[in-house]
Amino acid sequence: MKMNAKTPQPPYYAVIFTSILKDGDKGYEQISNDLEKLVRIQPGFLGFELAREETGITVSYWKDLESIQNWKENSVHSIAFENGRKNWYETGHFRL
Repeated sequence: MKMNAKTPQPPYYAVIFTSILKDGDKGYEQISNDLEKLVRIQPGFLGFELAREETGITVSYWKDLESIQNWKENSVHSIAFENGRKNWYETGHFRL
């Protein structure tokens, strides 16, 4: 479990992503590491917590809804999201 979110006093937003990985890495670990570096420099990003066993759970914390939308529209993140749907995840769901 990776816990490094040092969130401020509320209000702030949390995005929760749950997933089950398919067998085989298929580049997942490298992209995951790259995204972790990229998200840390996004305006409005506050931190995240991650747990992975059979089901993966990632909770990211954001200053506001605009910051979440900007991250969703980030080109690198968008490509990784599409690759995840095609190559890495049996299932994947986002919650705000």
